[in-house]
Amino acid sequence: ATGEKIGAFCLSEPESGSDATQQKTTAIDKGDHYVLNGIKNWITNGIKAELYVVIAQSNVEKGYKGINAFVIESDTEGISTGPKEDKLGIRSSDTSSVIFQDVIIPKENRLGPEGFGFKFAMKTLEGGRIGIAAQALGLTEGAYELALEYSKQRKTFGKPISQHQGIAFKLAEMATDIEAAKLLVYKSAVEKDKGLPYGYSSSIAKLHASDIAMKHTVEAVQIHGGYGYVKEYHVERLMRDDKITQIYEGTSEIQRLVIARNETGLR
Repeated sequence: ATGEKIGAFCLSEPESGSDATQQKTTAIDKGDHYVLNGIKNWITNGIKAELYVVIAQSNVEKGYKGINAFVIESDTEGISTGPKEDKLGIRSSDTSSVIFQDVIIPKENRLGPEGFGFKFAMKTLEGGRIGIAAQALGLTEGAYELALEYSKQRKTFGKPISQHQGIAFKLAEMATDIEAAKLLVYKSAVEKDKGLPYGYSSSIAKLHASDIAMKHTVEAVQIHGGYGYVKEYHVERLMRDDKITQIYEGTSEIQRLVIARNETGLR
């Protein structure tokens, strides 16, 4: 919390993204320690982190109930990182693979009881979705403010483009979606703060906020016209930065699955 040490959450793998039960990274129990082997993908702070929380399979026969979570210092022998990923957006964020080769983990580094890892990972994602929803909301608000300001200054056919109905209606829809997203994000955050169940509401908040962010950052570029396509006017960056909010901490498709299961009992 003080920022003295940066951490990284290591869950995703080359073959395990949306289906987190299929962990190929293993942590084999050797009595007084575990031996960790595997690769984690798309790890935020992967290169800079001093501590990793790693999700790994310890008992394949038990399926997701055999998954554990471990806290590991990044300078532990056997840990290396891949190069920084060259991403479409959020380019200032350090993202890389993390590789574990015969890493020795003391028993006391396991989080919770044996088999607690999957439940821990899911709860972490539920909380993280509120943060990503807030990120998407902020991107939308930023795009709206820039588009509104530009539309009042840019003139065509003798008047500011904000006075043309085609542009005014775009701005009105942006404002409406932003207010709706705020309510969803704040509701989920309040439920979490009060210790109430929030998995369902965080999925709804993330799904809606990330979808409107993608929609309206594209519209902000459109309102700017040709200027929106150049980096000087900033809205193109918001459009690139937003796309990830529909992917990480659970894709939009996974959020729809969570919501559908809640509503219909879909399996």
